[in-house]
Amino acid sequence: MEELLNPRVKAIQISGIRRFFNKVADYPEAMSLTIGQPDFPTPEHIKEAAKRAIDQNYTSYTHNAGMMELRQAIQQFVEKKYQLHYDAASEIIATTGASEAIDITLRTLLEPGDEVLLPGPVYPGYEPVIHMCQAHPVHIDTTETEFKLTVDGIKQAITDKTKCLILPYPSNPTGMVLTPTELEAMATYLKDQNIFIISDEIYSELTYGTKHTSIATFDGMREKTIVINGLSKSHAMTGWRMGFLLAPEAIAPHLLKVHQYNVTCVSSITQYAALEALTNGIDDAAVMREAYQKRLDYAYGRLLEMGLPTTKPGGAFYLFPSIEKFGMPSNTFSEALLASEKLAVVPGDAFSSYGDSYIRLSYAYSEEILEEGLNRLERFISKL
Repeated sequence: MEELLNPRVKAIQISGIRRFFNKVADYPEAMSLTIGQPDFPTPEHIKEAAKRAIDQNYTSYTHNAGMMELRQAIQQFVEKKYQLHYDAASEIIATTGASEAIDITLRTLLEPGDEVLLPGPVYPGYEPVIHMCQAHPVHIDTTETEFKLTVDGIKQAITDKTKCLILPYPSNPTGMVLTPTELEAMATYLKDQNIFIISDEIYSELTYGTKHTSIATFDGMREKTIVINGLSKSHAMTGWRMGFLLAPEAIAPHLLKVHQYNVTCVSSITQYAALEALTNGIDDAAVMREAYQKRLDYAYGRLLEMGLPTTKPGGAFYLFPSIEKFGMPSNTFSEALLASEKLAVVPGDAFSSYGDSYIRLSYAYSEEILEEGLNRLERFISKL
């Protein structure tokens, strides 16, 4: 019966991130620096809020877009943090993680034959959805611009088939951020283009030395931008699956229809936990951010000492060192590293062909694990 399956689904490959994470099971002594998941537990007060919701039998369906109290908390959170102004009743949807927000946004916007612009290298979660919509991803090479999308790059890639641009900053896998000046230049060009912007801002609370700025705050951008965010990274809530999207009133009802038929609503218990996170835990990310910056400084310094060229990130919790000088594909390098030193990293080609001269390391791990992992990497490259 397999031949009857949707060929677009059959063509999808498991994420390179997960593939190497899963390989660790085959090596009992292996360490992993693969997964972008906070090593902090969910804050206690958030867990207690979820327990209270269970004890009080708040276990029913909610409004499809999420409880109004939660949507109001999201509205206040993004206003305070990022100067984004969206109406809780008509422009905010709580989603099952940022992943569902990406899925329903692309399925709402795309038609067969459309083109989607996105940076290369880039998080691999967009491309499969684009293909399932019978649309086409168009990667813009950012390896010569410090992994930042530029106006020139967009101008060269945009066509009359372009439906939207994905702007995923802070970036997975590179950790790059766009400055307000860079965003303003981009907004000046994009406001006159008849395309949508999907601004994936899931790492917005994890920036170092600067505050996050959303492109939706610039003149002419709000009406064409869908902002995606969530609590997985900011509040160490990956397993809770709590995301949200912000969209102008003319677009949000159509996103809500796809969301409704997809999941009905986010788990009610997760919503109560999220309400606590966004109110009493509004600054919970500060302690984690401080720890990540310390880990970043250590790991970045180690990579430079090893002679691995690395652009220093401004956010998220990833490093993307170049392995070009070793003259081997990233998958070959990563396979050999795992076999030789029992260290798993993510080959850069998991993030498009533009990443094939790089590997991704996550520093969302304890200092002890980071130190040992980097020791193993150093031993490995010393033999090449």
